[in-house]
Amino acid sequence: MCLAVPAQVIECTGDEAVVDLQGSTLKVSKILTPEVNRGDWVLVHAGFAITQLDEAEARETWDYLQQVLGEPMIEAEGGPGMVADEDHTT
Repeated sequence: MCLAVPAQVIECTGDEAVVDLQGSTLKVSKILTPEVNRGDWVLVHAGFAITQLDEAEARETWDYLQQVLGEPMIEAEGGPGMVADEDHTT
């Protein structure tokens, strides 16, 4: 089964972006979504931002994932969409 998860773009450089996944940061390729900018929401799958979505859709998806997994999703201090640290891991 494949799963794409919503993330908020916090940094863009060329064809790459750093995204916030509920407090964890990840460097992804935006080759499939070159129009995205800082603050936009995207679906991330296999290291690629595959499509852009609005904030309401992103939060709804995180809520659904929390229900399915039966565990609270990790949130950064200040709530979803906020950056917990500056460690941009790949």
